[in-house]
Amino acid sequence: MKTNQWSWLAWPLGALPLAGIIYQAVSGQMGPDPAETLVKLLGWWSLVMLLVCLAMRPAAQLMRVPGLVIWRRTFGLWAFAYVCMHFICWGTLLLGWDPAYLGQELTKRPYIIVGSLGWLALWPLALTSTRRSRRRLGQKWVKLHRLVFVALALGLVHQSWVQKSGYGETLIFVSIATILLLYRVLHGRNMVKN
Repeated sequence: MKTNQWSWLAWPLGALPLAGIIYQAVSGQMGPDPAETLVKLLGWWSLVMLLVCLAMRPAAQLMRVPGLVIWRRTFGLWAFAYVCMHFICWGTLLLGWDPAYLGQELTKRPYIIVGSLGWLALWPLALTSTRRSRRRLGQKWVKLHRLVFVALALGLVHQSWVQKSGYGETLIFVSIATILLLYRVLHGRNMVKN
């Protein structure tokens, strides 16, 4: 596979879940509380996209398809987009952007603070995701983009806290994240360039 030949494909792949969510919303398949379902789906897919982003380098190495590494940036930006939509829908549909209600929610549900911190950790990564930023920042770019692991950890804590019944889903997310981190540690020398 040539490096850039299939790079465009990551964009429509990242959009597929959003298309599915829109279809569910339009066709009335969001259940008794559509707003809460929408917020949860967007949050769920943001975690999936973040894990897919982190899986791109191991996949490229294990499958011997170097071009997959280019998809990492696209899926990282999709993760950021899903988190932003999750946050906007939560603030608009569940909170109504009411400051008084926000204060109550923050004291009753501290997982909101954890999720917000994860969202904030992704901002510098999205803003410096260009090749120009990478060239300009050099080694600082590599260090800065390790924030993705902070964002992932906060996202996993947020997701586990939000979970109302059972922890099977959280265990799957944590297991995948652990495997990806172990792979990174064990193959660290080959991944120095991030």
